[in-house]
Amino acid sequence: MSNRFYAVCGIVEIDGKILFVRHTYGTAKEKILLPGGYVKEGELPSQACEREFFEETSIKTHARSVFAAQFMTDQWCIVFIMDFISGEPVSDGYENSEVLLLTPEEAVERPDITNMSRHILRAYIAKKENQLEKGNYIPDANNTDPREIYGTGPFRD
Repeated sequence: MSNRFYAVCGIVEIDGKILFVRHTYGTAKEKILLPGGYVKEGELPSQACEREFFEETSIKTHARSVFAAQFMTDQWCIVFIMDFISGEPVSDGYENSEVLLLTPEEAVERPDITNMSRHILRAYIAKKENQLEKGNYIPDANNTDPREIYGTGPFRD
């Protein structure tokens, strides 16, 4: 089950270029954007982003850090910095019709990029190092709910 209220997308660099997909439906139809989608019930946002990258582009990634977050009254979207693990990027032929590898500078100048992706990339160009790294938080032994905390650093207790 997908939840349209919780969304994720990610920035992954492959050989110095960022991966984009050309969307096939909705308000972003025919536009390029950062890969992503909705978080499924019981899924952490980082897992959802890794899953969406694989479903949409056939590449394996790892969510390394949080770069940005968009909040609306009825939805949020977390933007992850993704590490490329393996695979050859290809379109899923369903949600997207094409994958593209572009430098951030090339992408922000394109008329066919979504406004949100353009805004994220401008920030990425200006302050790429502005990332919240995943901390090593471990909950109490009696709490088994999966959780991740970003921005807390790798502290030792």
